[in-house]
Amino acid sequence: MSDTLNQRITDDMKSAMRAKDKPRLGIIRLIRAAIKQKEIDERISLDDTQVIAVLDKMMKQRRDSLAQYEKANRQDLVDQEAFELKIIQSYMPQPLSDSELADLIDSTLSATGASSIKDLGKVIGILKPKVQGRVDMRALSATLKQRLTH
Repeated sequence: MSDTLNQRITDDMKSAMRAKDKPRLGIIRLIRAAIKQKEIDERISLDDTQVIAVLDKMMKQRRDSLAQYEKANRQDLVDQEAFELKIIQSYMPQPLSDSELADLIDSTLSATGASSIKDLGKVIGILKPKVQGRVDMRALSATLKQRLTH
C-alpha cells in the first residue's frame, strides 16, 4: 500500500524533529493540528482528498495574510507566510496545466449541458473534487462565469 498524505506529513514531522529544523517543524505541526481538528470535529479519519482540502484552505489563508502583510510593509511577516506557504504547497498535488484545465472544463460543460450562469453551481460542484488543490478556485470560478455568459 502506498503512503497516505497524512502519513507523509507525520514522517516529515519526525524528520524535522530529528534535524532540529524548528521553522519547518512549526508549520508541519500546524498542518497536523488542522488535520486533527477536522478529524475530531467530524469524527472521521481524513483521506488524501480531505487532507488536500484542509491544506488548500491553509494555503488560501496564507495567501490572504501575505497580501495584508505586503500592504502593511511587514517584510518579516511576509517572509514567514511565504515560507509556510511553500511548505504547505510541497504536500499538494501537481497543479493542472492550462490545457488540462481547459479540457476538464470543456468535458464537464458538455457532460452537464451547462449553458448559462444558472448552471455555475452545478458545474463547480462536479469540478471541485477533481481539481481541489490543483487550481485556484477563484480563477476557476471566474473562467467558468466567463464561459457561461458567452
